[in-house]
Amino acid sequence: MRTVRRYDILDTPPDGAFDHVTRLAARLLDAPVAIVSIVDSDRIWFKSHFGLDVEQIPRDPGLCASVIMQEGPYLVDNAQLDPRTAANPLVAGEFGLRFYLGVPLRTRDGHGLGTLCVLDFQPRAVDREQIAHLEDLARIVMDHLELRLTARQSIAALEVAAEQKEAALRQAELMTKEIDHRVLNSLNLIVSLLSVQSAQLRGTPAATEIAKAAGKIMAVAQVHKHMRVDESVVTADCAEYLQRLCHGLGEMLQTDLTANIRVEAVPLSLPSDQIVRIGLIVNELVTNALKHGAANVLVTLTRPDAAACSLAVTDDGSGLPAGFAPERMAGLGMKVVTTLVRNLQGTLTHGPAPGAAGTRFEVRFPMPPGRADGPLRECPERAAG
Repeated sequence: MRTVRRYDILDTPPDGAFDHVTRLAARLLDAPVAIVSIVDSDRIWFKSHFGLDVEQIPRDPGLCASVIMQEGPYLVDNAQLDPRTAANPLVAGEFGLRFYLGVPLRTRDGHGLGTLCVLDFQPRAVDREQIAHLEDLARIVMDHLELRLTARQSIAALEVAAEQKEAALRQAELMTKEIDHRVLNSLNLIVSLLSVQSAQLRGTPAATEIAKAAGKIMAVAQVHKHMRVDESVVTADCAEYLQRLCHGLGEMLQTDLTANIRVEAVPLSLPSDQIVRIGLIVNELVTNALKHGAANVLVTLTRPDAAACSLAVTDDGSGLPAGFAPERMAGLGMKVVTTLVRNLQGTLTHGPAPGAAGTRFEVRFPMPPGRADGPLRECPERAAG
């Protein structure tokens, strides 16, 4: 019975594949009834039954229950006279079964599941070719059952793998949150310690420098906070997010916000995971530009066409070195950028800033399905902050 349970076939809905087999079996053997049966502990259940309205019968000896106990075909040409079947209720009762030919449905590991059988109400004989037809059809039934089992096992394995992946992702998310929490706590603790130190040295040049350092660390903490999006938010306005992020970057780097970092972005609702990737890209490109001497940085977010988004970071610095290629850079920064661009399914291009010295990086990525907000091309100028 463990084998029957493993195949999980009992009490399943009708299946056209098995119905085709019973119809063909009845036609080939010129029989009024053909059945695909599964032998349970106390019943014989019919997966397919041609010419018969009954769905199951008790497990009485002599017919299907006896077939699964042997290897080859089970032929009863006159059930009323055959001692194996004479006492079976289907033979002795009003049903009046007189002819039975069954072939066991045997699994790959040798267990009997049930039968493919044909019935008649008159005694009759069959030849070897007809028996061979029924054996071939029984193999087809078992092929279907084995395929069904393999499909179920594959689905179960995929479900387990998906559950394990989800568990790993949840664990990674928990670790990320814990790391974020500890980083912010550590930065705030450092700010507090520096503030106490500054107060103790009040009126001295050292106090002024310590206060500046505390301000920079607080700005770093704010930028770190902006890099995360509330997990309860499915989508958000990327333009507003870039404004907050660049404002924090400006404070961290102590730039003149209205002149040095500008954001020009169309309102654009994007999934939160995409917005975080965009924020990380902008953080890396803007920080690099200012560290390498740029006085002004422009961050733009536009929609060149209905299917695409364009994120660009333009600066007025000294430009890129000859032969610059992001994918060949040894530093971690550009590797992070190129990886994030791939995650967005986008492309990264770079070149001189239009009409002036400097550099322009552009990331083009596909518009998420079902998102149509934000005007095409139009880009209202906004100061970061």
